[in-house]
Amino acid sequence: MTPLETVHAFIAAIERNDLPAALAMVSENCEYDNVPMMKVFGPEAMNGILGPMFAGCTEISWPIHREAASGNYVFNERTDRFKMAHGWLELPVTGVWEVVNGKITLWRDYFDMQTYLKQMPAS
Repeated sequence: MTPLETVHAFIAAIERNDLPAALAMVSENCEYDNVPMMKVFGPEAMNGILGPMFAGCTEISWPIHREAASGNYVFNERTDRFKMAHGWLELPVTGVWEVVNGKITLWRDYFDMQTYLKQMPAS
């Protein structure tokens, strides 16, 4: 698969809420940088961040609005949508990906934290 096809397959697995299939596409030392929140390395650490969030989702949709690929790099602009008990949470996101030898070695997402927080239910 090309880097673009790898990223598309990863996103398709996320949209199926199949985190194990998605994480099988990342390298053992993959850098996952959720820019306004934290950076972790490797599929186990990524599972620790994404697993609890995705467990509360009944649907996930990440439509891509624009994207470009050059060499090992993929850039996309998308809306990450998560259907949760309180309704849909929607985040405009810009993603930067690096794919080497068929594995995602870098996944960096940029989004506005206030846009996220405003959509969370009051505690």
